[in-house]
Amino acid sequence: MRAVVDRAPETVEAAARPAERHSRHVVWRVGGLSVRFERRTAVVHLVLVVALAAAALWALTLGDYGIPVGQVVAALRGHADDPLAAWFVTDVRLPRVTAAVLVGAALGVSGAIFQTISGNPLGSPDVIGFTTGSATGALVAIILVGASPAGTSLGAVVGGLVAALVVYLLSWRHGVAGFRLVLVGIGVGATLHAANALLVVEAPLDRAQSAAQWQAGSLNGVTWAQLAWLAVALAMLVPVAAAVSRGLSVLPLGDDLARSLGTRVQGARLVAVLVGVALVALATAVTGPIAFVALAAPHLVRRLTRNAGVALTGGALLGALLVLVSDVAAQRLFAPTQLAVGIVTGALGGTYLVALLALEWRRSRT
Repeated sequence: MRAVVDRAPETVEAAARPAERHSRHVVWRVGGLSVRFERRTAVVHLVLVVALAAAALWALTLGDYGIPVGQVVAALRGHADDPLAAWFVTDVRLPRVTAAVLVGAALGVSGAIFQTISGNPLGSPDVIGFTTGSATGALVAIILVGASPAGTSLGAVVGGLVAALVVYLLSWRHGVAGFRLVLVGIGVGATLHAANALLVVEAPLDRAQSAAQWQAGSLNGVTWAQLAWLAVALAMLVPVAAAVSRGLSVLPLGDDLARSLGTRVQGARLVAVLVGVALVALATAVTGPIAFVALAAPHLVRRLTRNAGVALTGGALLGALLVLVSDVAAQRLFAPTQLAVGIVTGALGGTYLVALLALEWRRSRT
């Protein structure tokens, strides 16, 4: 999606005009604002919005205490006839659904950023070690400090930022190139993964159990307070990502060409890395590491839209949908036993990663 703002003639009315259709684009005008969509991209985004809304409503009906759709809607409006149904919807299930949407959106945007600045479909925070760095910070807080949930969240954010700083500094050689960022990130991530395993093995039994449970990635016990600051962080960081997205879109063409087009390459890349790391660290702080969503969501959106852009909006929508559907599967697949959502996304994402690598290998042979 690209937005173009121009100065409208004085004769243009302030009311919205019908869409102007072109061969590949749809243009909506509202007063002096013109927003141009690629038609296929707009359709894909609309389908994702509808699917996400339907999945959220469906998730609110599911559970040992089944609630019809009508009662769910009434509970959301505050007019439920069944007090127990209202409690399940608003106090038990709605925070979990909201957490899935916000965390999935944060991971999807972060993945879109890193795949763009690295110019590599494997350049997600899972692969380059930033998610692992967040996990390291949280494990240090749990095992060595014995921190509270708030302290664990803070440790995850600090760990992600420190890992990003290490990767960025080690990748620097007259600037940071995308391929160096990926290669260094893979090495740092492998080192941190080994450190995480050592922390868990050497920890006392009770703290090791807490750490292992957190590492699985779960939406259990998510509170409205956690979601409030995650929503605030998204509201602050996503506009920054959108502001630098135009400069990011030319980075895969090469730094020299990007500079010739007026992009401040290193500045745009640094801001994008900071925003992407903050998003994945904050998401990890709320739920623990949820694997492969940041890798799969933006890549799938680009394949659906056939658009090589940054895919922030599509990545956010599909990331939210993937986490929400995976959490429903984690809850109901072996009910009444519940799995952690990270286990489901890990299983699905591992399969997707193998398929992606096989496809890239086949393309390289042709």
